[in-house]
Amino acid sequence: MIDVILDALLDTVKILPYLLVTFIVLEFLEHKLEGKNQKILEKNKKVGPLVGGLLGALPQCGFSAVASSLYSSRVITMGTIIAVFLSTSDEMLPIMISEQASITVLLRIIGFKVLVGIIIGFIVDLIFRNSKKEGSHITEMCNEEHCHCEHDGIVLSGLKHTLKIGFFILLANLLISLVIHFIGEETLSNLLLNKNILTYFIASLIGLIPNCASSVIITELYLSNLITIGTLLSGLLTGSGLGILLLFRNNKNIKENITILSIIYFVGVLIGIIVDILI
Repeated sequence: MIDVILDALLDTVKILPYLLVTFIVLEFLEHKLEGKNQKILEKNKKVGPLVGGLLGALPQCGFSAVASSLYSSRVITMGTIIAVFLSTSDEMLPIMISEQASITVLLRIIGFKVLVGIIIGFIVDLIFRNSKKEGSHITEMCNEEHCHCEHDGIVLSGLKHTLKIGFFILLANLLISLVIHFIGEETLSNLLLNKNILTYFIASLIGLIPNCASSVIITELYLSNLITIGTLLSGLLTGSGLGILLLFRNNKNIKENITILSIIYFVGVLIGIIVDILI
Protein backbone atom coordinates (compact mmCIF):
# COMPACT_ATOMS: atom_id res chain seq x y z
CA MET A 1 0.00 0.00 0.00
CA ILE A 2 2.86 2.37 0.77
CA ASP A 3 4.34 1.65 -2.66
CA VAL A 4 0.99 2.51 -4.28
CA ILE A 5 0.89 5.89 -2.50
CA LEU A 6 4.52 6.65 -3.35
CA ASP A 7 3.98 5.75 -7.02
CA ALA A 8 0.93 8.04 -7.16
CA LEU A 9 2.94 10.89 -5.64
CA LEU A 10 5.83 10.33 -8.04
CA ASP A 11 3.57 10.21 -11.10
CA THR A 12 1.95 13.47 -10.00
CA VAL A 13 5.26 15.25 -9.39
CA LYS A 14 6.50 14.25 -12.86
CA ILE A 15 3.65 16.07 -14.58
CA LEU A 16 3.66 19.27 -12.47
CA PRO A 17 6.54 21.00 -14.36
CA TYR A 18 4.75 20.46 -17.68
CA LEU A 19 1.54 21.90 -16.28
CA LEU A 20 3.26 24.90 -14.72
CA VAL A 21 4.91 25.88 -18.01
CA THR A 22 1.63 25.36 -19.87
CA PHE A 23 -0.41 27.56 -17.56
CA ILE A 24 2.22 30.30 -17.53
CA VAL A 25 2.14 30.32 -21.34
CA LEU A 26 -1.67 30.46 -21.29
CA GLU A 27 -1.57 33.37 -18.86
CA PHE A 28 0.92 35.15 -21.10
CA LEU A 29 -1.34 34.69 -24.12
CA GLU A 30 -4.30 36.04 -22.20
CA HIS A 31 -2.70 39.01 -20.42
CA LYS A 32 0.03 40.17 -22.81
CA LEU A 33 -1.22 39.43 -26.31
CA GLU A 34 -4.89 40.15 -25.60
CA GLY A 35 -6.83 40.14 -28.89
CA LYS A 36 -3.72 39.48 -30.99
CA ASN A 37 -3.46 35.86 -29.89
CA GLN A 38 -6.41 34.88 -32.10
CA LYS A 39 -4.56 35.48 -35.39
CA ILE A 40 -1.29 34.02 -34.11
CA LEU A 41 -2.95 30.81 -32.95
CA GLU A 42 -5.07 30.45 -36.07
CA LYS A 43 -1.95 30.46 -38.26
CA ASN A 44 -0.34 27.66 -36.24
CA LYS A 45 -3.47 25.50 -35.93
CA LYS A 46 -3.09 24.32 -39.53
CA VAL A 47 0.07 22.34 -38.67
CA GLY A 48 -1.09 21.45 -35.16
CA PRO A 49 -1.47 17.67 -35.74
CA LEU A 50 2.07 17.48 -37.16
CA VAL A 51 3.57 19.25 -34.14
CA GLY A 52 1.34 17.37 -31.73
CA GLY A 53 2.25 13.97 -33.16
CA LEU A 54 5.97 14.70 -32.89
CA LEU A 55 5.81 16.12 -29.35
CA GLY A 56 3.65 13.26 -28.13
CA ALA A 57 6.42 10.81 -29.03
CA LEU A 58 8.73 12.27 -26.39
CA PRO A 59 9.22 9.95 -23.36
CA GLN A 60 6.58 9.89 -20.60
CA CYS A 61 3.08 11.35 -20.85
CA GLY A 62 3.64 14.98 -19.84
CA PHE A 63 2.62 16.38 -23.21
CA SER A 64 -0.73 14.59 -23.14
CA ALA A 65 -1.54 16.46 -19.92
CA VAL A 66 -0.36 19.69 -21.56
CA ALA A 67 -2.51 19.00 -24.64
CA SER A 68 -5.63 18.58 -22.49
CA SER A 69 -5.17 22.02 -20.94
CA LEU A 70 -4.38 23.63 -24.29
CA TYR A 71 -7.41 22.07 -25.99
CA SER A 72 -9.72 23.05 -23.13
CA SER A 73 -8.55 26.65 -23.69
CA ARG A 74 -8.98 26.28 -27.48
CA VAL A 75 -5.31 26.97 -28.12
CA ILE A 76 -5.08 23.75 -30.15
CA THR A 77 -7.57 21.85 -32.31
CA MET A 78 -9.29 18.53 -31.77
CA GLY A 79 -7.02 16.95 -34.38
CA THR A 80 -3.94 18.16 -32.52
CA ILE A 81 -4.95 16.72 -29.16
CA ILE A 82 -5.84 13.41 -30.82
CA ALA A 83 -2.44 13.37 -32.56
CA VAL A 84 -0.75 13.89 -29.18
CA PHE A 85 -2.80 11.17 -27.48
CA LEU A 86 -2.19 8.60 -30.23
CA SER A 87 1.57 9.21 -30.38
CA THR A 88 2.18 9.37 -26.61
CA SER A 89 4.65 6.69 -25.54
CA ASP A 90 4.12 6.70 -21.76
CA GLU A 91 6.24 3.92 -20.18
CA MET A 92 6.80 1.90 -23.37
CA LEU A 93 10.08 3.56 -24.32
CA PRO A 94 12.01 3.15 -21.02
CA ILE A 95 10.77 -0.43 -20.61
CA MET A 96 11.92 -1.48 -24.07
CA ILE A 97 15.29 0.18 -23.57
CA SER A 98 15.76 -1.50 -20.19
CA GLU A 99 14.85 -4.87 -21.72
CA GLN A 100 17.42 -4.25 -24.51
CA ALA A 101 14.81 -4.48 -27.23
CA SER A 102 15.94 -3.96 -30.81
CA ILE A 103 16.43 -0.28 -31.59
CA THR A 104 14.99 -0.90 -35.05
CA VAL A 105 11.78 -2.35 -33.60
CA LEU A 106 11.58 0.47 -31.06
CA LEU A 107 11.95 3.19 -33.69
CA ARG A 108 9.41 1.50 -35.96
CA ILE A 109 6.82 1.39 -33.17
CA ILE A 110 7.37 5.02 -32.20
CA GLY A 111 7.45 6.15 -35.83
CA PHE A 112 4.29 4.23 -36.62
CA LYS A 113 2.44 5.75 -33.65
CA VAL A 114 3.56 9.24 -34.68
CA LEU A 115 2.48 8.64 -38.28
CA VAL A 116 -0.94 7.34 -37.23
CA GLY A 117 -1.37 10.28 -34.86
CA ILE A 118 -0.50 12.86 -37.50
CA ILE A 119 -2.71 11.31 -40.20
CA ILE A 120 -5.73 10.84 -37.92
CA GLY A 121 -5.19 14.32 -36.50
CA PHE A 122 -5.36 15.98 -39.92
CA ILE A 123 -8.41 13.91 -40.88
CA VAL A 124 -10.20 14.90 -37.66
CA ASP A 125 -9.44 18.59 -38.20
CA LEU A 126 -10.71 18.31 -41.77
CA ILE A 127 -13.99 16.77 -40.57
CA PHE A 128 -14.58 18.92 -37.49
CA ARG A 129 -13.14 22.26 -38.61
CA ASN A 130 -16.57 23.87 -38.98
CA SER A 131 -18.37 22.03 -36.21
CA LYS A 132 -17.25 24.08 -33.18
CA LYS A 133 -16.63 27.64 -32.17
CA GLU A 134 -13.03 28.70 -32.73
CA GLY A 135 -10.99 31.08 -30.60
CA SER A 136 -9.25 31.15 -27.26
CA HIS A 137 -11.29 30.24 -24.16
CA ILE A 138 -8.56 31.00 -21.66
CA THR A 139 -10.67 33.61 -19.85
CA GLU A 140 -13.56 31.16 -19.47
CA MET A 141 -11.19 28.61 -17.96
CA CYS A 142 -9.95 31.15 -15.40
CA ASN A 143 -13.50 32.14 -14.48
CA GLU A 144 -14.49 28.52 -13.94
CA GLU A 145 -11.47 27.98 -11.68
CA HIS A 146 -12.25 31.21 -9.72
CA CYS A 147 -8.53 32.02 -9.69
CA HIS A 148 -8.74 35.86 -9.97
CA CYS A 149 -5.91 35.78 -12.50
CA GLU A 150 -6.21 39.48 -13.31
CA HIS A 151 -4.84 40.38 -9.86
CA ASP A 152 -2.19 37.71 -9.36
CA GLY A 153 0.21 38.10 -12.27
CA ILE A 154 1.31 35.51 -14.82
CA VAL A 155 3.53 33.27 -12.67
CA LEU A 156 1.33 33.22 -9.56
CA SER A 157 -1.79 32.54 -11.63
CA GLY A 158 -0.01 29.72 -13.45
CA LEU A 159 1.11 28.26 -10.13
CA LYS A 160 -2.42 28.38 -8.73
CA HIS A 161 -3.80 26.54 -11.76
CA THR A 162 -1.00 23.98 -11.51
CA LEU A 163 -1.62 23.27 -7.82
CA LYS A 164 -5.36 22.87 -8.37
CA ILE A 165 -4.91 20.47 -11.27
CA GLY A 166 -2.01 18.75 -9.45
CA PHE A 167 -4.24 17.99 -6.46
CA PHE A 168 -6.85 16.51 -8.79
CA ILE A 169 -4.17 14.39 -10.50
CA LEU A 170 -2.90 13.13 -7.14
CA LEU A 171 -6.37 12.01 -6.05
CA ALA A 172 -6.99 10.36 -9.44
CA ASN A 173 -3.61 8.61 -9.35
CA LEU A 174 -4.28 7.28 -5.86
CA LEU A 175 -7.74 6.00 -6.80
CA ILE A 176 -6.63 4.35 -10.04
CA SER A 177 -3.53 2.84 -8.42
CA LEU A 178 -5.65 1.36 -5.62
CA VAL A 179 -8.11 -0.13 -8.12
CA ILE A 180 -5.29 -1.74 -10.12
CA HIS A 181 -3.66 -2.91 -6.86
CA PHE A 182 -6.80 -4.79 -5.80
CA ILE A 183 -7.72 -6.07 -9.27
CA GLY A 184 -4.17 -7.24 -9.86
CA GLU A 185 -1.90 -6.74 -12.86
CA GLU A 186 -2.00 -10.50 -13.48
CA THR A 187 -5.76 -10.32 -14.04
CA LEU A 188 -5.31 -7.55 -16.60
CA SER A 189 -2.54 -9.52 -18.30
CA ASN A 190 -4.71 -12.63 -18.61
CA LEU A 191 -7.36 -10.64 -20.45
CA LEU A 192 -4.90 -10.11 -23.30
CA LEU A 193 -3.87 -13.73 -23.71
CA ASN A 194 -7.06 -14.91 -25.42
CA LYS A 195 -5.99 -14.54 -29.03
CA ASN A 196 -9.21 -13.60 -30.80
CA ILE A 197 -10.83 -10.48 -32.24
CA LEU A 198 -11.83 -9.31 -28.75
CA THR A 199 -8.17 -9.04 -27.78
CA TYR A 200 -7.81 -5.78 -29.73
CA PHE A 201 -10.86 -4.27 -28.05
CA ILE A 202 -9.56 -5.31 -24.62
CA ALA A 203 -6.04 -4.05 -25.32
CA SER A 204 -7.39 -0.66 -26.42
CA LEU A 205 -9.58 -0.52 -23.32
CA ILE A 206 -6.66 -1.34 -21.02
CA GLY A 207 -4.58 1.29 -22.80
CA LEU A 208 -7.17 3.91 -21.85
CA ILE A 209 -6.55 3.32 -18.15
CA PRO A 210 -4.84 6.56 -17.05
CA ASN A 211 -2.01 4.81 -15.25
CA CYS A 212 1.47 3.66 -16.29
CA ALA A 213 0.56 0.08 -15.32
CA SER A 214 -1.42 -0.34 -18.54
CA SER A 215 1.49 0.41 -20.87
CA VAL A 216 3.85 -1.60 -18.64
CA ILE A 217 1.63 -4.69 -18.86
CA ILE A 218 1.11 -4.45 -22.61
CA THR A 219 4.79 -3.82 -23.36
CA GLU A 220 6.02 -6.62 -21.10
CA LEU A 221 3.61 -9.11 -22.68
CA TYR A 222 4.84 -8.16 -26.14
CA LEU A 223 8.49 -8.49 -25.16
CA SER A 224 7.67 -11.95 -23.79
CA ASN A 225 6.11 -12.90 -27.16
CA LEU A 226 2.71 -13.44 -25.54
CA ILE A 227 0.79 -10.90 -27.64
CA THR A 228 1.08 -9.77 -31.26
CA ILE A 229 2.45 -6.48 -32.56
CA GLY A 230 -1.11 -5.51 -33.48
CA THR A 231 -2.33 -6.06 -29.91
CA LEU A 232 0.63 -4.05 -28.64
CA LEU A 233 -0.25 -1.14 -30.94
CA SER A 234 -3.93 -1.29 -29.96
CA GLY A 235 -2.94 -0.75 -26.35
CA LEU A 236 -0.19 1.79 -26.95
CA LEU A 237 -2.19 3.98 -29.33
CA THR A 238 -4.92 4.52 -26.73
CA GLY A 239 -2.48 4.95 -23.84
CA SER A 240 -2.19 8.67 -23.20
CA GLY A 241 -1.45 8.63 -19.49
CA LEU A 242 -3.54 11.18 -17.60
CA GLY A 243 -4.38 13.11 -20.76
CA ILE A 244 -7.91 11.73 -21.17
CA LEU A 245 -8.65 12.13 -17.47
CA LEU A 246 -7.56 15.78 -17.51
CA LEU A 247 -9.57 16.38 -20.68
CA PHE A 248 -12.77 15.36 -18.89
CA ARG A 249 -11.75 17.44 -15.89
CA ASN A 250 -10.87 20.64 -17.81
CA ASN A 251 -13.14 20.62 -20.85
CA LYS A 252 -16.80 21.16 -19.98
CA ASN A 253 -18.06 19.98 -23.37
CA ILE A 254 -18.79 16.33 -22.57
CA LYS A 255 -19.87 15.56 -26.14
CA GLU A 256 -16.46 16.66 -27.44
CA ASN A 257 -14.68 14.60 -24.79
CA ILE A 258 -16.63 11.47 -25.66
CA THR A 259 -15.97 12.07 -29.37
CA ILE A 260 -12.21 12.31 -28.75
CA LEU A 261 -12.26 9.23 -26.51
CA SER A 262 -14.25 7.22 -29.08
CA ILE A 263 -11.97 8.19 -31.97
CA ILE A 264 -8.85 7.19 -30.04
CA TYR A 265 -10.39 3.90 -28.90
CA PHE A 266 -11.61 2.74 -32.30
CA VAL A 267 -8.43 3.88 -34.06
CA GLY A 268 -6.50 1.70 -31.61
CA VAL A 269 -8.73 -1.31 -32.31
CA LEU A 270 -8.76 -0.83 -36.08
CA ILE A 271 -5.01 -0.24 -36.45
CA GLY A 272 -4.23 -3.29 -34.33
CA ILE A 273 -6.40 -5.54 -36.49
CA ILE A 274 -5.03 -4.13 -39.77
CA VAL A 275 -1.40 -4.49 -38.68
CA ASP A 276 -1.82 -8.14 -37.69
CA ILE A 277 -3.59 -8.90 -40.97
CA LEU A 278 -0.85 -7.30 -43.07
CA ILE A 279 2.18 -8.57 -41.11
